[in-house]
Amino acid sequence: MLDKIDFSKYADGLVPAIVQDIESGRVLMLGFMNATAIETTLSTKKVTFFSRSKNRLWTKGEESGHFLNYKDMLLDCDADSLLVKAVPVGPTCHTGSDTCFGEENNSAHFLTYLETVIASRKNDSPDSSYVASLFSKGINKIAQKVGEEAVELVIESKDDNDLLFLNEASDLLFHYLILLQAKGYSLQDVIEILKNRHKK
Repeated sequence: MLDKIDFSKYADGLVPAIVQDIESGRVLMLGFMNATAIETTLSTKKVTFFSRSKNRLWTKGEESGHFLNYKDMLLDCDADSLLVKAVPVGPTCHTGSDTCFGEENNSAHFLTYLETVIASRKNDSPDSSYVASLFSKGINKIAQKVGEEAVELVIESKDDNDLLFLNEASDLLFHYLILLQAKGYSLQDVIEILKNRHKK
């Protein structure tokens, strides 16, 4: 990637780097990177910038412990800006906010991320992956599992144990996402139907 980046467009050989939470999809912050900062990020798996105020490399979280654990990096169409995908450890902003833009970094988009995890595991060895083992057993087994989890959720909803109820709700949602993929669909397909219903 370094060979493709145009470092000449901005001053001091720096390119802007937008950091996005890979799980929630939220934009966390904007920093600047030079070639060394990129190499350090890739080697340490901790997002590292070039600080213009300190005039040195700066790893986010080096003092606070609120690191940005690096996951992926994309180059924009003009080859002069980066999108860095990471998992934040604690709040990102020095003010204590989740993001530098004052937004709460909730996990609503985590379901989309979870779908990618399911897709990546469905072809793994059934012996090493629960998801792969379900896919190997076919649609009937997956549908049966969704039914079982739904019944367990109904049973727990009649009691007062909130933790058990939420765990069963999580199990049902997880297996529902597996069923969607087994049928060749995604959560977005369901969302589109709900959006269309909402308009009526």
